[in-house]
Amino acid sequence: MGNFKLANNRGQLTIFIIVAVVLIAAVVLFFVFWGGLRTSVVPKSIEPMYNSFLSCLESDALVGIDVLESQGGYIELPDFESGSEYMPFSNQLNFLGNPIPYWYYVSGNNIQKEQVPSKSFMESQLEKFIEQEVRDCIFEDYYEQGFEIVLGEPKAKVTINDDSVEVNLNMEMAVDTGIDTALVQDHKVKVNSKLGKLYKNAKNIYGEEQSTLFLENYAVDNLRLYAPVDGVELSCSPLTWSASKVFSDLEEAIELNTQSLKVKGGSFSLNEKENEYFVVDANVDSDVEVRFVNSKEWANMFEVDPVEGSVLISKPVGNQPGMGVLGFCYVPYHYVYNMRYPVLVQVFSELSGEFFQFPVAVVIQGNKPREALDTSAFAVESPELCQYMNTPVQVNTYDTSSKPLDADISYKCFSDICNIGKTQSGTLTKDFPQCVNGFIVVKADGFKESRNLYSTIAGGSVDVILDRTYEKEIELKLEGDKYLGDRGEAVISFISETDSKTIVYPSQTKVELSEGQYEIQVYVYKNSSLKLEGTTTKECMEVPKSGIGGIFGFTDEQCFDINIPEQIISNALAGGGTENYYILESELAKSKVIGINARTLPTPATMEQLQTNYILFEEKDLDVVFK
Repeated sequence: MGNFKLANNRGQLTIFIIVAVVLIAAVVLFFVFWGGLRTSVVPKSIEPMYNSFLSCLESDALVGIDVLESQGGYIELPDFESGSEYMPFSNQLNFLGNPIPYWYYVSGNNIQKEQVPSKSFMESQLEKFIEQEVRDCIFEDYYEQGFEIVLGEPKAKVTINDDSVEVNLNMEMAVDTGIDTALVQDHKVKVNSKLGKLYKNAKNIYGEEQSTLFLENYAVDNLRLYAPVDGVELSCSPLTWSASKVFSDLEEAIELNTQSLKVKGGSFSLNEKENEYFVVDANVDSDVEVRFVNSKEWANMFEVDPVEGSVLISKPVGNQPGMGVLGFCYVPYHYVYNMRYPVLVQVFSELSGEFFQFPVAVVIQGNKPREALDTSAFAVESPELCQYMNTPVQVNTYDTSSKPLDADISYKCFSDICNIGKTQSGTLTKDFPQCVNGFIVVKADGFKESRNLYSTIAGGSVDVILDRTYEKEIELKLEGDKYLGDRGEAVISFISETDSKTIVYPSQTKVELSEGQYEIQVYVYKNSSLKLEGTTTKECMEVPKSGIGGIFGFTDEQCFDINIPEQIISNALAGGGTENYYILESELAKSKVIGINARTLPTPATMEQLQTNYILFEEKDLDVVFK
């Protein structure tokens, strides 16, 4: 029995060896067979199917090129970075629902960054796109005709030229019609496209912007043309501007003037009707056109300082008590702006109808353009304070009823501000920069901003309670009669220790307040025809004697005339008063209107009477009613 089993096992082993040899031989013969069929000449019966495949490959390449051109050189977008309250930019511009990575932007934590793709990066992106899409080419009609089609793993190689894009695809394609067979491995298409030329010109425009900051320089011009920045006006009443109106005018001016920009040297040629001011001198090819686009609907940020609530107000000099010697009034003003907004640059080819586009952030800080960015850098220096955040601090935020509140947290140390983050369910634990006597700044919609003195040398925890704000209608009366403003305007201010809110009534009738102690001030101005005559006064002073006498301290008297021009005062203080009032949250929550009754003052006819009104003003109180 034992010998029979051994013989049986040996027989089975022999059969297995024979089967394995046959299988191996079959596989070898298969590859030899197909290898012999690998050819660059496709049989005529297979040509229609293969041409269909090449057409599909070309179509995939065109789709990828279109995505690259419309998304600033990206098919696969970089990881999304959100903006912040202080820097509204994410790292992508949403243009008609299409996200386009910024080539230059300012991140939410105030770091300047670049996302400029290289040519090799775009080629790599297109290669990956083609490798993903080419296996989805549809051969249903040929399957129905009895074709057997087997596709191997694709490996693409893309070359972007000025006027074309070459695609070399390495992928085994085995085709059997039942009569003819073929195995094709290398597939090539050449697509007519200006991608390379458009990208080159886009890089030139971007380089010009980074080296000369021409977009920022136009922004400064817009600022000084359409917003109050600095100056002096002869007036005895304050100058006021609505901040929201100033920002709205700036947005409209920037949108219109940005679209008026053109690039010299391309298909554009200056004619007599064109304004040379709007022409940018940059190195672009003669058959391309460059357009600049901005929309006031895009994320932007406008700041101005000083501002009282939503009003820019500059007060006159010369009408205060004791300054009658001047004989005239003037209003000096100086405002500092920060602006950040996007511009989309589009480079067109008239020959192919293609365009390549990329966005950049335009940054104005303190009325001046940002510092030029080295185009070889990815990120430039941020405030040094914000680079070394290593002290853990827990911030808990609540409303006045002790309910957790989500709020934006930043830290201010001297002039530097670092964005920390946002509380979740009223709590944020994160690393802060080390600073003595810095401020934790807390902001939330519908609540008053809070600044809490806090040193971060050691870690710790801080609780912050935010006061809710309420928007209230103001109703002004003068000696019991409703003030209509038909003969002038009134300036109403609510001044507290931490901030002030000012409106120009009746053009503005609403103010946002929270609980606290306020000094309420009302200045009522009426139309006036007060005329201050021009005067000439003589001033004399001692000056060193010329020649050798000056060496020994001898002097001469030198006199000169000071001319003060004639001045017409069109608005003069004619009413108002002040009142210290602690506003309770319950008063704000239960009322709709804040009624203020002010006192009248005599209409001044001379400069002395105008100054007397300012003395009387200090003695006038106000009646304040919440209703």
